Amino acid sequence: MKKLFSILLTVLLVFLLAACASSNHTENDSATTKKPETTVRNDQTTDQPGSGAADSNPSDSASDDTAVSPPADSEAGDPKQAHSKVLVVVFSATGTTRGVAEKIAAIENADLYEIKAAQEYTSDDLNWHDSSSRSTLEQNDKNARPEIGSESISLEGYEKIYIGFPIWWGEEPRILDTFVERYSFDGITMIPFCTSSSSGIGRSRQNLAEHAGSGNWLEGKRFGGSVSEADLQTWIDSLK
Repeated sequence: MKKLFSILLTVLLVFLLAACASSNHTENDSATTKKPETTVRNDQTTDQPGSGAADSNPSDSASDDTAVSPPADSEAGDPKQAHSKVLVVVFSATGTTRGVAEKIAAIENADLYEIKAAQEYTSDDLNWHDSSSRSTLEQNDKNARPEIGSESISLEGYEKIYIGFPIWWGEEPRILDTFVERYSFDGITMIPFCTSSSSGIGRSRQNLAEHAGSGNWLEGKRFGGSVSEADLQTWIDSLK
């Protein structure tokens, strides 16, 4: 009887030990399944606008202003403050020369600056048949310097400047002399161009270079008001 009781007691102890081991294993499994849930909640917390998680995803960072903004030391700089290295300066009493200047500026991706007279020229002022017209009197006076009404411009950073004007009585209008005497063109390549129905550029290039006293002045070119962009492109290419 004692042997039978001992056997039954042993079997019962084995059963109880097996049940305890199974219970511990189940608890461990339950604890393991809870960890991914905790990890998911943590990821959701860090994946907010402006967080490090958003920066790792290009599609997310595109919607984050701080992620797409260039760094302070970026070479790109502020595009609003940047300008072309090429400038087109133009004086145009009737708009013809301005039309050519705009084409050149488009080809060169250049900035455009218009010289405007403080006192605009009227049709009577431009009447070359009238010996007492304003333009006639100015052109007959080498020392005439019509006042410029447009704001001053900084030439800092420009390496090449096209300067355009109509031909009046065989030369540049005197207001161009006013302009070139006002600025320093040191280190800048100066490229004059003019418009006229027939007259060439004449001494205009020499006059402007002498009055400026600075800059590397190339030979000028005369164009008709309806010159094509293709012809202008050919001329610009020939300067390089």
